Amino acid sequence: MTKELPATGDQRRSQLLRGVLDLCLLSLIAQRPRYGYEFVEALAESGLELVSEGSIYPLLARMERAELVESYRAASSSGGAPRKYYRLTEAGRAELTRGRAVWGEFTTQAGRVLTDNEKTGETTP
Repeated sequence: MTKELPATGDQRRSQLLRGVLDLCLLSLIAQRPRYGYEFVEALAESGLELVSEGSIYPLLARMERAELVESYRAASSSGGAPRKYYRLTEAGRAELTRGRAVWGEFTTQAGRVLTDNEKTGETTP
C-alpha cells in the first residue's frame, strides 16, 4: 500500500477551485456576457490564476448543454473573427443563487472547523 502525500498549497487551491469553478463562471457571466479568454483574465485578476482556457471551454460546453448558459456570436472589437459569448439563462441565474447559498453555508461550516482547533490550540496526535 502506497502512502499518499499531502497536497501542496497549489494542489489544494486547484482542487478547491475545481469544485466551484462553475459557480465562478456563472458569477462572471452574471456581471456581463463574456467570451472564453475573458474568463481566464477575470479569474486571474481575482487571484485564481491556476485556471486555463483548456479547463474553461469544456465546462462552458457542459453548462450550455445543461441550459445554464447560452452562447451567441458577436463581432470582435479588434476587427477579428466573431467571438462566442456566453450569457446566463433563467436556469443559470437560479443555479447561481442556489450555488452561492450552498457555498456560503459550506465555507461558514468549514471555516468553523478549521478555526475552532486553531483558537483552542488543539492539534491531533
